[in-house]
Amino acid sequence: MHPFLHPLPAPLARRRFLGRGGMGFGALALEALLGEGRVHAAAAPPARAKSVIWIFLSGGYSHLETFDPKPALDRFAGKTYDQTPFDNPVNSPAHRKRFRSVPAEEINVRDVYPVIYPMQVGFAPRGQSGIEITDWWPHLAGVVDELCFVRDMWTTDNDHAAENQIHTGRHRLDEPQPGIGAWASYGLGSLNEDLPRYVVLGGPTRSDTRQSIDALYLGPKHGGVPLAVDPADPLPFGRRHPSQNEREQADEIALARRLGALAAAERPGDAELEARLRAYELAFRMQTAVPEAVNLADETEATRRLYGLDLEATKLAGERLLVARRLVERGVRFVHVFPSPYGVWDSHQKLKENHTRLCGTIDLPVAGLVRDLRARGLLDETLVVFCTEFGRTPGLEQRSGGVDGRDHHPNGFTVWLAGGGVKRGHVHGATDELGYNALGDGHYVTDLHATVLHLLGLDGRALEVPGRRRLEMDHGEPILEILA
Repeated sequence: MHPFLHPLPAPLARRRFLGRGGMGFGALALEALLGEGRVHAAAAPPARAKSVIWIFLSGGYSHLETFDPKPALDRFAGKTYDQTPFDNPVNSPAHRKRFRSVPAEEINVRDVYPVIYPMQVGFAPRGQSGIEITDWWPHLAGVVDELCFVRDMWTTDNDHAAENQIHTGRHRLDEPQPGIGAWASYGLGSLNEDLPRYVVLGGPTRSDTRQSIDALYLGPKHGGVPLAVDPADPLPFGRRHPSQNEREQADEIALARRLGALAAAERPGDAELEARLRAYELAFRMQTAVPEAVNLADETEATRRLYGLDLEATKLAGERLLVARRLVERGVRFVHVFPSPYGVWDSHQKLKENHTRLCGTIDLPVAGLVRDLRARGLLDETLVVFCTEFGRTPGLEQRSGGVDGRDHHPNGFTVWLAGGGVKRGHVHGATDELGYNALGDGHYVTDLHATVLHLLGLDGRALEVPGRRRLEMDHGEPILEILA
């Protein structure tokens, strides 16, 4: 046992107890409000999943050329919306309801390009379920009967701040809110005190998307902790100084804990002090636990091939997804994976070329993750979420003389989930014949958040902090129709 885990000497222990018990009821109340997986148990649904692997593809993949193929785009290619037998989707009340642009409406042509652009890839029914996905996913096609597609997602930001919106539920013109990973951390206790509850692999890669993993008013301990897939240096500033050995560092942490106990007795209820001490201790434990978790040397060659680590095109995504499996295996609650760099799916031009290449970088590793989780008995307790910030326009993007791309499209797009209590081989919701609007009410992005929390055994509406009342849109509603 490390020294900082030893009991305090009796006088210090008494002072600390009195500080917390006699005058420190505020500290106890704060810890109760912070949840630690206990405070909302009475109202919570039964947990079906222990952990989440949230896979985010930055830039906006085309739902039309991935998971929601639309043959009408080929039949009416080159025609305008008004030249088809379908109602013009731009005139739909749904378009107006879900359209919230930062630039003035009269100069913003996004979403409304009128000339239909044909699909750039073929498609076919896959698996026993017969779900149609496109030919760019040969490996995911092999596990399609494990997947649950939600084809009627929508959001409101038509620019890349939507990357934050799909994680926080808030448009960039609104007050920021914590991300979904932070809420999961806030509502759940830890399964492994030597590792963070919320880990981020591969991102965010820009300061303006940091908000996606931020905990904001929930406190820094609930924010995403970025790790590198490098056992020699996985955590920024996470190594001991070369002049210090492990015993010396342990003694240093022990001294900080004892000094902190004295300060706590004098300043009962100082949550910032307690959080800083806990951070020191977690960092100390992580110096051993994190390098082991991200070290892939003990994985078999068969497993490495399953994730595509032997191929240059798939190695980057494969390493991150394999580490994600190792982390949930070790008790990390929420693993946020960016399997490709920032914005690369943003195919304003050369959509066919870009998506052909990009699908090839992640198709094998993501399918490998699903297969590996199933083979290890982990899929039923691990929820996999695969998403992007918005879809792409059914119309040809014509800005700057464009001839082969699609613009941003928040009005309707597709995400999928697997494991963790969702239906297998299932499609929920739809867009219209041209893939423009999510039909009916569709699902705003916080419905996806509510579903994830529900499957983790949390009532999202109970996760509120006094003085920080959330709006109805922040909560969303669980998509009960997709639950197994």
